[in-house]
Amino acid sequence: MLGLLEGKTVNLRIVEREDLPLYTEWHNTLENAGEFEWWDQKSRVEAEKEYDNRPPDSKTFFVEKKDGVKIGWIGHFLAGGPLEIYYYLLPGERGRGYGTEAIMVMVDYLFLSRGLMRVQATCDPDNIASQRVLEKAGFKREGIRRRVGFTRGKWVDDCLYSIIREEWKEPKILTKKS
Repeated sequence: MLGLLEGKTVNLRIVEREDLPLYTEWHNTLENAGEFEWWDQKSRVEAEKEYDNRPPDSKTFFVEKKDGVKIGWIGHFLAGGPLEIYYYLLPGERGRGYGTEAIMVMVDYLFLSRGLMRVQATCDPDNIASQRVLEKAGFKREGIRRRVGFTRGKWVDDCLYSIIREEWKEPKILTKKS
């Protein structure tokens, strides 16, 4: 299967154009977002335009259990220099280790396929669960970026995390045999 990165309990599969209805439905559902996810409405046409015009270094993958059930997404984009990852799991799938593994697979993939020095991620400063996931995946907290976005009627901060190549050293999941 093209666009598949295999982990131990989850796989990452590139979101294709035919996946956009599900991706858009999840994106538009406030209950899925939880209290920390940035939230805005996006039409299917807007999602298709974004998909067609995405930069080459921007990709989104579905996070799938081994039986093919989609439980979230993870992706990467250029953030004004460094590559940044983003991730999301459906509420019922959180707290089971899937997010940590998906991030580790993505970091392995990025360091193995690109000459990157660092990968970064952000999360809400109050989202302790997301901070733990990043730390378990080897990321280090760098600090708070103040008033970086507007969502749900207010300006919000985010917490910046990164992992650099020297800290990563070698694949944690990809290329490892169980």
